[in-house]
Amino acid sequence: MTGMLVSDLKVIVFQLNEKEYAVPVGQVKSIEKIMHITRVPHTYPFVKGVMNLRGLVTPLLDLRVRFGLEAQPYTDSTRVIIVSVEDKEVGLIVDGANDVIDIPTSQVEPAPEIVGVSTAGFINGVAKIEKRLLILIDLVNILDSDELKAL
Repeated sequence: MTGMLVSDLKVIVFQLNEKEYAVPVGQVKSIEKIMHITRVPHTYPFVKGVMNLRGLVTPLLDLRVRFGLEAQPYTDSTRVIIVSVEDKEVGLIVDGANDVIDIPTSQVEPAPEIVGVSTAGFINGVAKIEKRLLILIDLVNILDSDELKAL
């Protein structure tokens, strides 16, 4: 009977390069529109800078750059997903975020071997929901320990 309690995974779906990704709702603090970014010199290329979010200075990571995708200008649909990664709040810049769904755990499969090397460590699995294919992101592996300390 206890297996039925963990039958669904609630996630926030976001878009990058016309693909859909998902992160667990429990790790998401908020979703914000892109605001003024203050650049920080001598950081990793995927660290776009910091944003003042309700008085908290929040580092911003461009997931396109982090995943080895081509950088794009930010638009009105660009969003910042504020997540908690090992007790740090970090903003993930994505093309769009507009969906909260429940994924049956039976629909989640391990990431296939063909996934590109640049993103393979960030992927928890893949979920097939009707005609959608969602890539489940492992937030802990988005940053290694040195990168996390540098923020």
